[in-house]
Amino acid sequence: MHEHPFAELTPDLVLDAVESLGLISDARVLTLNSYENRVFQVGIEAEAPLIAKFYRPNRWSDAQILEEHSLSFELAELDIPLVAPIKFNDKSLFEYKGFRFCLFERRGGRAPEAGDLDQLYRLGQLLGRLHAVGAKKPFLERPELNVATYGQASFEFLRNNNFLPKSLAARWEALVEDLLKTLTTLFAENPYTSLRIHGDCHPGNLLCRDDSFFIVDLDDCRKGPAVQDLWMMLTGDRQEQTLQLSELISGYNEFYDFSPSELPLIEGLRTLRILHYSAWLARRWKDPAFPYSFPWFGTEHYWNEQISILNEQQFALDQPYLQLF
Repeated sequence: MHEHPFAELTPDLVLDAVESLGLISDARVLTLNSYENRVFQVGIEAEAPLIAKFYRPNRWSDAQILEEHSLSFELAELDIPLVAPIKFNDKSLFEYKGFRFCLFERRGGRAPEAGDLDQLYRLGQLLGRLHAVGAKKPFLERPELNVATYGQASFEFLRNNNFLPKSLAARWEALVEDLLKTLTTLFAENPYTSLRIHGDCHPGNLLCRDDSFFIVDLDDCRKGPAVQDLWMMLTGDRQEQTLQLSELISGYNEFYDFSPSELPLIEGLRTLRILHYSAWLARRWKDPAFPYSFPWFGTEHYWNEQISILNEQQFALDQPYLQLF
């Protein structure tokens, strides 16, 4: 018995899974950087290598994964640049010896340059096109990004599973309880139209190649406010972020109308992401890759730093929100 299911995912199993679709590999397997799932570059005889993504067991249902794929195909049909799963016999999700997986074309690129206004304008155009499609119909299976799912659930998991040092637990709990009350009021006072969003739209998931951008990794797509896919593009001080936001929204509005009423949610969404990240590390701690890669998680230094960051967020939530020019 292995400690974690991914321990069974050997290079031979990866090759066998890919070849079960009728492909012939050249027996080369390169492990790529991924924690939530497992991703490999697999050599194919007389062809370009393919990327094989093996989904983390028991995270998404088949229906939820297929909603991710369906959104990818909707975008691809409209020539919106992204890396979509490859279909074999009209199927995109496959199973081999208990592992669900899909294949992608290999495509390299570089992350956007922080603060580059021309790039932000073009990224805004791309995200506007994404959301114009995302607004056409709802997700039926994918969850909503909100205070309950990203905030309250994260708080309860961390508190109930003893991940915090006893010396800091009371301070952290009191701080997060206050933040959750603030966030609940913030989201209640600033309603938004929920749509299908990328969900994890940091610069590493929007890559540039040949002077054009494309979308990668819809694994975290879900329902939520449009601004969730925009705020992680911003960097620097308030003045710089205001200018960046204006460029981003100028491009965005060419394809989908952004509602400025969502701007007050930015710091709330940032706070939720901070809480969700800590809970994500905790939920994955039984996966041996996590203690190896994040040895600092759970230390007093880490939680002291989290308390400091969350105190900064408490201050930020009391400040005037970013506005467009």
